[in-house]
Amino acid sequence: MSRFPEMFSLAGKVAIVTGSNRGLGQGIAIALAEAGADLFGVCHSGAAPETRQAVEALGRRYVDHAADLADTAVVPALFAAALGEYGKIDILVNNAGIIRRHDAIEFPESEWDEVMNTNLKTVFLMCQAAARQFLAQKTGGKIINVASMLSFQGGIRVPSYTAAKSGVKGITMALANEWARLGINVNAIAPGYMATDNTAALRSDGQRSADILARIPANRWGTPADMGGAAVFLASRASDYVNGFTLAVDGGWLGR
Repeated sequence: MSRFPEMFSLAGKVAIVTGSNRGLGQGIAIALAEAGADLFGVCHSGAAPETRQAVEALGRRYVDHAADLADTAVVPALFAAALGEYGKIDILVNNAGIIRRHDAIEFPESEWDEVMNTNLKTVFLMCQAAARQFLAQKTGGKIINVASMLSFQGGIRVPSYTAAKSGVKGITMALANEWARLGINVNAIAPGYMATDNTAALRSDGQRSADILARIPANRWGTPADMGGAAVFLASRASDYVNGFTLAVDGGWLGR
């Protein structure tokens, strides 16, 4: 009998997924549930009815939690709530993020801070809290950060987003260097150009959209479902010897 179904199984696992109410976070949450995990979903509104319905239809449990991840003070309460519901945590997916667009010369400091807090500072503190819990449980665990094509490239009119996502790639490596020996796998997924709310402005600009599609060998925008396989791999035993890596799910964008 093949060992691969067992290696990719998340049966009995509990996953925290931020930004689980829509887009990439929703796609990841549903994929983890398909592999057998129960979900603790975090979003600003605290309500993710579509995600809940999809997860529960798979026979898995879904718990909502409201948190403004621009405020780093929410992290301890978030983990306390997850532990109160499930008693343990096995997987953390740091997906939630925001983007602000301005010419760099005019970029507002307040929006710089908002993006950096949500997309990088809170991500680090979430990783730290998860690692502490994994050590307390003596179980090890899996941390998956959502990076970006702009972890590799500069972008246009998004300096704070580029800085934050470059930082996500960097701390993914740094934390793996310290925690791999403890049985904690820290990796990242860098989605390419995905059809989500964050890219609505790009997709509505005919010329920009055409320019982007011309560079993607797969010749299409990605979808949240495209993230599922990578997320399950990095959350499962199949990735036990994968540490500090940022996996591009980009339709071949970086290969051009």
